[in-house]
Amino acid sequence: MKPSPLTYHRPSSVEDACRILSEVSHEGKVLAGGQSLIPLLSMRLAAPAHIVDIGSIPNLDSVTSSEGGGVTFQALATHSVLAADEGARRVQPLLGRALQLVAHPTIRNRGTTVGSIVHADPSAEMPAVLTLLGGNVTVQSVRGTREIASEDLFAGPLESTLESDEIAVSVSVPGTEDGVGTAVDEIARRHGDYAMVGVVARVRVVDGVVAGAHMTYVSAGELGQVVDYSDVLAGASATDSRDPLWRSLGEIAREQIDTEADIHGTARYRSQLVSALTARVGFAAATDALPAGKR
Repeated sequence: MKPSPLTYHRPSSVEDACRILSEVSHEGKVLAGGQSLIPLLSMRLAAPAHIVDIGSIPNLDSVTSSEGGGVTFQALATHSVLAADEGARRVQPLLGRALQLVAHPTIRNRGTTVGSIVHADPSAEMPAVLTLLGGNVTVQSVRGTREIASEDLFAGPLESTLESDEIAVSVSVPGTEDGVGTAVDEIARRHGDYAMVGVVARVRVVDGVVAGAHMTYVSAGELGQVVDYSDVLAGASATDSRDPLWRSLGEIAREQIDTEADIHGTARYRSQLVSALTARVGFAAATDALPAGKR
């Protein structure tokens, strides 16, 4: 199929793009990497009257990182560029780990991480990562710029709190902390396909035992939901996965996280994946929190 008739705009600056969006209002959509939007247009699941292509705007693809300030990546930084950035991998390792699970190499070479986040797909990895890390999205319009905290970004599946005339120009996430580990894993029919279930975990360890644990889910639960398992795992060993607390975690997660059926799996099967992955990924994050010599 082909997209519905539309007017194509190719602004040369963010300010110009914001001006166009302010004029076309709800009839416009921003195009960056296009790996989510183009299929929707082709299948006519989206039919905007105006496309504002920001792909040629210069100086909008940088990745910056610092030990005290975290990682900031701009709107045109692709998944591949962000995953390969040495500073980003050092300051916040979870970014690189999660990006390796995003789609296929061809898509990662074109798709943008900021675009994936604001697209707000519950089956995508990067919205879950942003939520768990507690990052911020900077958006711009003709009215100026503002920051949206991760907990305020998602209004529902495929729906963000950006106004129709706003462009997401960058995303910032905090860096890792001493004694805090992260991990991510998912089950997909093929590597690179949408996850049937994915889990992203952040665990704090003190003296070899768990002192705090939070997780987010991909293709399960509510978009933007952070589950606090700190009380469940308090005192769990970070070196012994046979600890009864780890064994009980999976069943508790199964009870807390809602799953839905689709053509690829039943709700019950997805619930079993939630149980298995929660314990596995949680323990991996706890191990990651240990000093290198004690893992």
